[in-house]
Amino acid sequence: MGKVTGFLEYDRKNEPYRPVEERIQKYEEFTIPLEKPELKKQGARCMDCGIPFCHSGCPLGNLIPDFNDAVYRERWEEAASILHGTNNFPEFTGRLCPAPCEEACVLGINEDPVTIENIEKNIAEEAFKNGWVKANPPEKRTGKTVAVIGSGPAGLATAQQLNRAGHTVTVFERDEKPGGLLRYGIPDFKMEKHIIDRRLAVLEEEGIIFKCGVHVGKDVKADDLKNDFDAVVLSTGATVRRNLPIPGADLKGVYQAMDFLPQNNRRVDGLEWKGEEIKATGKDVIVIGGGDTGSDCIGTSIRHGANSVKNFEIMSKGTPERPENQPWPYWPMRLRTSTSHKEGAERFFSISTKKFVGDDDGNLTGLVTVEVEWTHKPGERPNLSEVPGTEKEWKTDMVLLALGFTGSEPTIAEQLGIKMDARTNIEASIEDYSTNVPGVFAAGDSRRGQSLIVWAISEGRQAAHHIDTYLMGSSDLPLKGDGDLPRV
Repeated sequence: MGKVTGFLEYDRKNEPYRPVEERIQKYEEFTIPLEKPELKKQGARCMDCGIPFCHSGCPLGNLIPDFNDAVYRERWEEAASILHGTNNFPEFTGRLCPAPCEEACVLGINEDPVTIENIEKNIAEEAFKNGWVKANPPEKRTGKTVAVIGSGPAGLATAQQLNRAGHTVTVFERDEKPGGLLRYGIPDFKMEKHIIDRRLAVLEEEGIIFKCGVHVGKDVKADDLKNDFDAVVLSTGATVRRNLPIPGADLKGVYQAMDFLPQNNRRVDGLEWKGEEIKATGKDVIVIGGGDTGSDCIGTSIRHGANSVKNFEIMSKGTPERPENQPWPYWPMRLRTSTSHKEGAERFFSISTKKFVGDDDGNLTGLVTVEVEWTHKPGERPNLSEVPGTEKEWKTDMVLLALGFTGSEPTIAEQLGIKMDARTNIEASIEDYSTNVPGVFAAGDSRRGQSLIVWAISEGRQAAHHIDTYLMGSSDLPLKGDGDLPRV
């Protein structure tokens, strides 16, 4: 719980950032780590709240007061053991999670919440720096084999947990390297890729087999995997991009964010790619979509040297404070401003794009928008309507669509005869993550739809327990709330 009076003595302190003019010149992470004495103070702010609501906010059930207390007492190795007991990859979540735990922090009712996410990241970094993160291969193998399709956070968590149970796990990834959207969707300025590589080295040393450049459903038929393995886990993510079906959507200059971002990550990594080069250099860029992916497009466009960057969001502008109808400890839909937004983007809210405008050669030259308003009636879904007389044409020669994802690609499911819901998510039981096909399971975004990295890891851990039970009749792998044996 930290220091009894710590929350009265110390203010919240976040990691500072390098200056904008410096950080936009490169694709490296730009936070400046806090020194250990300051981290000790931040851990001390964790109060004796009685019921730690941060547990309910965390999809992994991380033992947050416990590792905060260990940091306050400068027991960093103990903190690492506690954290790894519920989270396979705290170095990922400590950088990328939106921290629902902090929104549920009891201190956050009337003060700034504890810096849980930053403490988590620093625990993970301290563990790697001191060699506490070591491969822990199982003492014996069960003789059972599992195929994990997809190497994003859900697939990696599933694989590590099942490997710990003694099963031989093979992870199939269609891209050149493992990591899924961690590698090819998240910009390096949010997480450098050596962070992924050092964890993958541990997983390989533990005995997990990675087969990259293999597209299951095309290079390898799904039925073959079902015949060759005792269990198959689908953790392919929700990768079907949402389109904007309006006139001019096929003009040259209108791109999907998930064509733009992965190409840039490959460029930074020195890898080749096929197709048109998509760069924002010297262009007037409009990013449509106000979420994390839109923010990533903004930061990347600015680093390309875009002439200007604007961000359109169809939702109304939120307030910095928690809305009255979303009380603590619920996740509030408040205005969130990312580091990329602060690097030079103009933001526009309650705006909808009506059509794209192009020249005779099919090149994008602009777009037309209209202002919108939302009305809410009790018991009904919010209603969107256009504001008459508010049409406006904007000059742009590059539009990036960051509109989220609609579901999972159907190829594998169709080959296996797996049921999918109306949103093309794979239908898998929340009780045991099984599909309608015996021996085939699903976890992560492919099952629950587009979600958070922390939910993906949670789903992978939960699914692994039930897959182990399916293979062996019972399982010692932990479920959420069980904790785990201390391990790093």
